Amino acid sequence: MPEGHTIHRLSQDYSAAFLRTEPQVTSPQGKFSDAAALLDHAELTRTDAHGKHLFLRFREADWVHIHLGLFGKVTFGDAPAPPPTDTVRLRLANSTSYVDLRGPTTCALITDTEKRAIHDRLGPDPLRADADHQAAYARISRSRTTVAALLMDQKIIAGVGNVYRAEVLFRHGIDPYRPGRDITPTEWDALWSDLVALMREGVRNNRIDTVRPEHTPEAMGRPPRVDDHGGEVYVYRRANLPCHLCGGEIRTADLAARNLFWCPTCQRG
Repeated sequence: MPEGHTIHRLSQDYSAAFLRTEPQVTSPQGKFSDAAALLDHAELTRTDAHGKHLFLRFREADWVHIHLGLFGKVTFGDAPAPPPTDTVRLRLANSTSYVDLRGPTTCALITDTEKRAIHDRLGPDPLRADADHQAAYARISRSRTTVAALLMDQKIIAGVGNVYRAEVLFRHGIDPYRPGRDITPTEWDALWSDLVALMREGVRNNRIDTVRPEHTPEAMGRPPRVDDHGGEVYVYRRANLPCHLCGGEIRTADLAARNLFWCPTCQRG
């Protein structure tokens, strides 16, 4: 499932291609046809993102709510758009660009009130200017649940996924099994600030890189990472490989229905 930086990047990309234009809106697959007909050639006036939720506003109050889920994909291209396949849930097309949405968990036309309800049930997003990280800490500091599980709970923090949770805990030497209530205010401030910086970089580069400059392949004289996800990381999907810092073996385990990765030596604190 895409992490929050990908959704914010998509918000920017939709805006760059379609903002203040009146695109053709279609649903070749047919599952969004009625809504597409209502939006066809309406002006796209705003894009927004919160966690893993993407919002496209047409006119002044018609929002398309998109959640990619596990299988959703978005493909941009230059006009003229090729004939769509019957797997395209939503296509936007104007004189310069087109974009196809396939396989989302959610693609729905919603109102301002319904959009606000989605925001209200989500935790603060490190990539949003209105994020209140102390609201997240208020919940974390009262919880006996592991910090690794809490970081993945979208009601507590929106947008953090499996990669960022593993990497930020490693970067701060925090045992992923520590209860949330044992995370100090100083530790939380540092974790949050790091998430903001890492995820902003993820938006800029459209990939996740979490290693510090002194730990890059060039700096350490090691081979670059080879992985479908790309990006240089410390522990994510590096189970049984040596830690870049201590040389110990990276561990993996199931936690909160996802694979957790960590270094038992570096993450004792």
